[in-house]
Amino acid sequence: LNVTLAVLFVPAAFVSGVPMEIIGGHLITALCAFLIAFGLFAFNIVGGGDAKMIPAVMLWVGPSASITFLFVMAVAGGACAILIIRKTMPVEVVPGAVRAPFEEKAGVPYGVAIAAGVFAAGSQSPFLTDVLSRISLFS
Repeated sequence: LNVTLAVLFVPAAFVSGVPMEIIGGHLITALCAFLIAFGLFAFNIVGGGDAKMIPAVMLWVGPSASITFLFVMAVAGGACAILIIRKTMPVEVVPGAVRAPFEEKAGVPYGVAIAAGVFAAGSQSPFLTDVLSRISLFS
């Protein structure tokens, strides 16, 4: 999923009307996010999937929306971490497909926080809004 997300940026950048300077800013933002996420993974702060998803998403969000993305992601991640229902609901009553976050010593389901950050920051990204507007022209 994360590789697909990153690879799809290439054709989207090719067909977008966004200048190359902005595309370069997106690449630099993703590289910085990769280095930071790799460090967080190395110190066992985030999982490997999250450490790969954050840079892939930052590639699309870019520098202009990165602060909003990171802020909302952090707040949503904190909300997931302190969610009381996760600690009070018995694992046995949770359906098997969604049981993993409710297991003993389960990590925080940070994909939810990453998605919240993208939804909050997407409209602030010139690249993302341009690509989405071009897609909506075809529907």
